[in-house]
Order: sequence, then C-alpha cells, then structure tokens
Amino acid sequence: MTTRALVLYAHPCGDSFAAALRDRVTGALTARGWDVDLCDLYAEGFDPILGPDERRGYHDTTSNTRAVQSHVDRLRAAQALIFVHPVWNFGMPAILKGYTDRVFLPGISFSLENGKVRPAMTHIRKLATVTTYGASRMRAFLVGDPPRRVVSRAFRHACQPDSFLYMALYDMNRADAGQRADYLARVHRKMEHF
Repeated sequence: MTTRALVLYAHPCGDSFAAALRDRVTGALTARGWDVDLCDLYAEGFDPILGPDERRGYHDTTSNTRAVQSHVDRLRAAQALIFVHPVWNFGMPAILKGYTDRVFLPGISFSLENGKVRPAMTHIRKLATVTTYGASRMRAFLVGDPPRRVVSRAFRHACQPDSFLYMALYDMNRADAGQRADYLARVHRKMEHF
C-alpha cells in the first residue's frame, strides 16, 4: 500500500533554504513511491486568519470545517504529516500557525470527551518536522523551544504516530555552505527511511 504524505510547507521565497529542504523531503518521499501532497501555504494563498464566525462555530463539529473543507480533506487523506518551515521569533511562520488554528479543529485533530482532549488524527502514522532556527540550540532551549514543544507534545498527542522525527538546523544565521549541505544530506537520508 502506498503511503500518502501531506507536506505542509511555509516560506514565501522560492529561492530560500527552506525551499531546498522542501525539495529534499518531497524528492526522497516520491523516490520511495509515496504519494506526496505538497501544501505550499504561501503559493496556495492560504488565509491564516481565524475570523469571528469561525471562532464562534469552532466547537460545532457538524459545521466547523466548512471554511477549510479542502484542507481538512487533504489532512484526512494522509498517513504521514511533515512540516517544513523556518522558525521565526521562536515560532512557526504565522501562515502555518494560522493553518493549525483553522484546520486542526475539534473533530479533526482532537475531540473533547468530558472535558478531556482525545486524539483524533490517529490515521497519521508518521509525523515529522524539518526546520531551521536563526538562534543557537541553547538560545532556543532557554526560551523553551516552542515549535519543538508544540509538535512533539500537542501534535504528537493528536496523532500518536508510530514514527516521529524532529530535525532542526540551529544557528542558521551563521551556518556555512558546508553545514547547510550536510543538513540537506541528513534530511534526505532520514526521509529515505522515515
């Protein structure tokens, strides 16, 4: 059976290092015979704003997906979910955060049962993040490394995957060409066996 991967990519520049990472991820998965659905949030013009009507209807699982139904369908079709993005100001790019606010809805990524959050994305068997930080690993650690925590705790809980991977190139602002090339190669190797 072919694995279907949803790759959530967030960077506005086509010539960025993030774009090179996206290409490594999608190339390695495609070479393995996976069905890759690349969701390039900027290129697709995804609207990250959760408006008042969506917020008011957030917990209504009979209608809360209407505004983002095509994205919900793509997420539901996936067995693997891979985030590819830079870390800016110790967080995901706003467009990606907006995606999770609008698409990871009650009934889609979690359910509430007697006030407790239960996982609802258990069809996702593989979860990964491929990212870069301008800051050093120590600076990210000192502020709690929010992106890593969100993925490794909240999203991982929502999926309960068999395979989990978080790859980061820290101190990107000072990484030389060799370090970037090494990271690209490592990403490729990891995706070949993910």
